[in-house]
Amino acid sequence: MKNIVGIRFFDQLRTYHFDAQNLKLSLQDIVIVSTAKGLQIGKVERLFVPYHEDGEYAPVIRLATEKDLRKREKLANQEKRALIECQEIVEEEGLPMKLVDARYAFDKNTLTFSFFAEKRVDFRNLLKILASTYKTRIELIQIGVRDKAREIGGIGMCGQELCCARFLNKLDNVSINMAKNQDLALNPNKINGVCGRLLCCLNYENENYTNCKKKMSPVGKEIKTDQGPGKIIKINCLKQTYDVQLKSGEIIEIKEQNGKNK
Repeated sequence: MKNIVGIRFFDQLRTYHFDAQNLKLSLQDIVIVSTAKGLQIGKVERLFVPYHEDGEYAPVIRLATEKDLRKREKLANQEKRALIECQEIVEEEGLPMKLVDARYAFDKNTLTFSFFAEKRVDFRNLLKILASTYKTRIELIQIGVRDKAREIGGIGMCGQELCCARFLNKLDNVSINMAKNQDLALNPNKINGVCGRLLCCLNYENENYTNCKKKMSPVGKEIKTDQGPGKIIKINCLKQTYDVQLKSGEIIEIKEQNGKNK
């Protein structure tokens, strides 16, 4: 049985899952882990994380030492300096991009810059300059406004920490049709997140609404009620009811019965 733990890297909000193997870890332990970009240092935020049998989990290498912590502090200062220097080069090159973050792998094998830009940016010359300046592997990653919100973090309209920063490892596509499917008012102030794009949580219950509406009669259908014939003008999946407009113009609410009203 795998010993999966949740690790949060310094200055980041997301938690990533790693295999602690035979290590006995406690919450808030500082550890060294292996990632695709080299060694990283992080803090244990969750223990006994459920896992998938066929999932691939990078290993926790060891507990961090005082020497490791001093190295991480030194790297943090170098990252701040690199971010400022790189932004100066970007402005000199006249590139339409805004740097968001600079991050060294713990072993300094990679220096990653993330940036925000409205359009695709040709940064080939910038890449050469940075590789020559820092003498290590350079990665430039363009992020969107949703990724930028995840990097910065914040509080959503629900009062909770942003889902993208707290637990979403993948930002799925969200469409306006999801809001329509859930009969939400198409008010940008209500259905857009702090990033200015549609709320990620529109995706959470969309499938339930879709399945619900398959079992209920559609809007526009003529049905019979105890008060006479009428037309369905609205479906309420949560209450399993319909708003029905009678011939007289009166609107009544009736309950769903036996799958679909006739």
